[in-house]
Amino acid sequence: MMRCLFFILSIVFWHTSLAFASDVRIKDLVEFDGVRGNDLVGYGLVVGLNGTGDGIRNAPFTEDIMSNILERLGVNVTGEQFRPRNVAAVLVTAELPPFARAGGRIDVTVSAIGDAKSLLGGTLIMTPLNAADGLIYAVGQGAVIAGGASVEGDAGSVVQGVPTAGVIPGGARVEREVAFDFGAMRELRLALRTPDFTTAGRIEKKVNNAFGRHVARMLDSGTVLISIDATGLPSPAHALGFIENLAVEPERRAKIVVDQRSGTIVLGEDVRVSRVAVSQGNLTLRIEEEPIVVQPNPFTTGETIVVPRTRAAIEEEPGLAMAEIPEGTTLSEVVAGLNALGVSPRDMIDILKTMKAAGALHAEFIVR
Repeated sequence: MMRCLFFILSIVFWHTSLAFASDVRIKDLVEFDGVRGNDLVGYGLVVGLNGTGDGIRNAPFTEDIMSNILERLGVNVTGEQFRPRNVAAVLVTAELPPFARAGGRIDVTVSAIGDAKSLLGGTLIMTPLNAADGLIYAVGQGAVIAGGASVEGDAGSVVQGVPTAGVIPGGARVEREVAFDFGAMRELRLALRTPDFTTAGRIEKKVNNAFGRHVARMLDSGTVLISIDATGLPSPAHALGFIENLAVEPERRAKIVVDQRSGTIVLGEDVRVSRVAVSQGNLTLRIEEEPIVVQPNPFTTGETIVVPRTRAAIEEEPGLAMAEIPEGTTLSEVVAGLNALGVSPRDMIDILKTMKAAGALHAEFIVR
């Protein structure tokens, strides 16, 4: 087993492929200062459900909003008792994109907040959507497209997906624009989504070389300042339209991301392993209960008793033998060798965690 491991790992070391990082557009690496969306939220009512709405006794706020809507429509419902099952109270969320103009349409998400079982076939009634400042920026209305199904019988029910939440494509109309004069800005900041000094320095150098003069200045690992006046372009929109299509090679930290539920392992090409020895095996504990019934002899006084009998055993199954990994080996080479030996993903995760704890794995280890 040990010879086989060394043989396979040596072949992997011989035929290591070099991965070259490709250039990425600046627009895919940064966020532009001032170019951002705003979250909206509203409280509304979905009607037209097929008996899957809120129970009024369990969700009294549904009755309150339904009464308010009917009264605004000229229907007097004071003192009336509502017991419908075709309405549901919902929270409506949306994102107002940057530079959205009045009259435009945006998508909304509808989520039940009561005990409704499904929003399938429902229609959202006109719902104002507020921002953090309390002002109304959009109004939502339309048919809800739920992403699940629910079937119920007398003795059981089956639910697939999440039928209590759905979306309305283009379900809200923008009524108010965000007051922001983008054209008056004389300086713009580029905020890196993954802060890194090397990447920020490359962006600064790329922008300055593209304009032929000092236009960009790196402030820190996550910010590059752009001077609009130095670009010689008529507006910030023209400047960003030119800068965002410039391509640079990003520098990323060495990371390993492990999903224990699915056994998925994602690793970067820059992960390195120090000289370390690995030994892995499986330990199995078996405990079996075999109670024995003891009865008294015929024509004697006594009672039947149960005598416990326990059989316990520990078995150690052969696993990965002791293997020594040389200095400077990349983790991708180690994983390729373990895969060739048939090591399961979960055993491989245990090996990687132990190597990280031993200080032999030089990367940020993220477990989800």
